[in-house]
Amino acid sequence: MHDRRTAIAGLGALAAALALPLDKAGAKTSLRKPPRLRPGDTVGLIEPAGFTDDAFDLALVKETISAMGLVPKAAPHLTARYGYLAGKDKERAADVNAMYADDAVRAVFAVRGGWGCARILPYLDFDRIRAHPKLLIGFSDITALHMAFAAKAGFTTIHGPNAASSWGKLSWDSFRSIAFDGATPVYSNPQASDDRLVQRMWRTRTFRPGRATGRLLGGNLTVLTALMGTPYLPDFNGAILFIEDTDEAEYRIDRMLTQLSLGGVLGKLAGVVFGQCTDCRNNGPSYSGFTLSEVLQQHLEPLGIPAFQGALIGHVANQFSIPVGAQAEIDAAEGTIRILEAAVS
Repeated sequence: MHDRRTAIAGLGALAAALALPLDKAGAKTSLRKPPRLRPGDTVGLIEPAGFTDDAFDLALVKETISAMGLVPKAAPHLTARYGYLAGKDKERAADVNAMYADDAVRAVFAVRGGWGCARILPYLDFDRIRAHPKLLIGFSDITALHMAFAAKAGFTTIHGPNAASSWGKLSWDSFRSIAFDGATPVYSNPQASDDRLVQRMWRTRTFRPGRATGRLLGGNLTVLTALMGTPYLPDFNGAILFIEDTDEAEYRIDRMLTQLSLGGVLGKLAGVVFGQCTDCRNNGPSYSGFTLSEVLQQHLEPLGIPAFQGALIGHVANQFSIPVGAQAEIDAAEGTIRILEAAVS
């Protein structure tokens, strides 16, 4: 692998012909583009999964949104709590529906992840959501919403930091490029600052070299596999799957990738980007099983498609904003993701 010297390069890269998703009858449908964000826009804050119990933390979230030049609007049930959830299922779903019906709201930020997005999917008004394309921004458990929107709403969303994330420079630059500028950047991991003869931090590992073009679909591996067998997963035929996870032992990653394989998802793909897997290691003193890279090698190499590991996607302080549903080209040998079409209109 080569050292990565630029975090975001090549704004205004080549546009590509849009590979359109299929409807239930097999006909091609248009991927719709939500409006881009502009300074002064009002954006909604929702908690579709876990709750935030500290008022100061929510105040910081609102300050973060304001620092972006945007105006935060809290959902009616933002401070609700029901067990480990931010309100009952229908309440959290009602907040999502309300934000997409509100003409004053231009985009919707998830404050945090946790667990619970899948529970609200049956209560979402996808006719209403489809009629009002707006960027949805978030990651981790928000994967359930990204996948459901890709399957049923037909417009791009952004797998990127939650509103309560740290929003370092790389995260902010990446998000602004996609959501405000409508740019088509090339993502590659930055040069690490560790004082070593050979870079070790933020390296990528290639399982199969080559380039692949396809629709970006994915998110958190655990959440994605939990949607298998439901109507809330889009068609992965010809897609580039990007996945990440946290706090999962190697055998559980193995189990989930096996499920994607047995379910026919992996066999449909054009390429794979496995991002960050934070703390995905069995630290038991007697553990002598497969490493994470060995598990990935076993599943990805036999696919015969471009695949690499290590992109800054996932539970890390800085992460790329990935436009879910948009066309992209990956170069597995270089460890790059080239966005080929604007995510916004």
